[in-house]
Amino acid sequence: MPDDIEQRLAAAAQALRQYDVTGHRCSDLAGRERDIVAELRSLRSQYDAEVRDVERLEHMSLSRVFASLKGSRLDALERERAEADAARYRMADVQARLTAVQTEHRAARERLDRLASAPGAYAAMLTEKERHLTESGDPRRATLLSLASEWGLLSAEVGEMSVAMRDAEAAQQVLLQVRDKLGSAKNWNTYDALFGGGMLADIAEHNRLDEAAQLAAEADRRVAALRTELADIEGAAPVSGPLAISAATRFVDLWFGNIFTDLAVRDRITQAQENVARSLRLVDEVHEQLTTRSAQARARLAAIETERLQLLTR
Repeated sequence: MPDDIEQRLAAAAQALRQYDVTGHRCSDLAGRERDIVAELRSLRSQYDAEVRDVERLEHMSLSRVFASLKGSRLDALERERAEADAARYRMADVQARLTAVQTEHRAARERLDRLASAPGAYAAMLTEKERHLTESGDPRRATLLSLASEWGLLSAEVGEMSVAMRDAEAAQQVLLQVRDKLGSAKNWNTYDALFGGGMLADIAEHNRLDEAAQLAAEADRRVAALRTELADIEGAAPVSGPLAISAATRFVDLWFGNIFTDLAVRDRITQAQENVARSLRLVDEVHEQLTTRSAQARARLAAIETERLQLLTR
């Protein structure tokens, strides 16, 4: 039946598009995985070096003797411990990103395996289309089959844009939460620096910074997912990252809190706020672009259906 070949050609075109997109996604994720593994390897080396510095000051060594003679051993030891903790914090964050990318990569490879027959199936449909057009004397057939192929490809693209829009909305929500936590942390920091807020102010500030850092890591993952989706959509605007505040901020402030460090922390919070604001603008622009393109694609799908019905009812 004519409708049957149209439906099968549309489905084959849609599957081929999904196969191509998934292949590109696998390549993109593999590259990101390699980059994160290299970053984690570097951070692990830094962490090992920081741990060795702590051990030198904790146990009998020439550096411990020199530090003790200067009367600065305890300060030096606390600083080294803070730096080791900061390095471990950064390493844990990168490990979490690696796990997320590996999970996504594994799912993409599984999907690519399921779509492995798509190129062959589409080639077979093109052969059948050619034979059908040769055998059919109906002048409408060529246009109908061309519309069916376009409908399949466009439907797949609309699906990709819908997923990307959901990722953009999720990233927007988390970024707004990061912005709120950073604003609260900055307020407590200002109060502590100017009015000597004491332990309660320190605890409140540290809690907000910890919450902001956790949300920033989640925002990084959301933006990374959006970046992957955009790689599947030709012509989509790129989104850059990462967003996170310096992982050392919380630890430096915790161990060496004073007016100078408070000012340094406030400066880092300000930088993080600027990063979040910039990321929000980018994600908003991407979401707006996807909304416009999705509406155009849906309008074209409706036009294809109208054109098909007109051809069939002549």
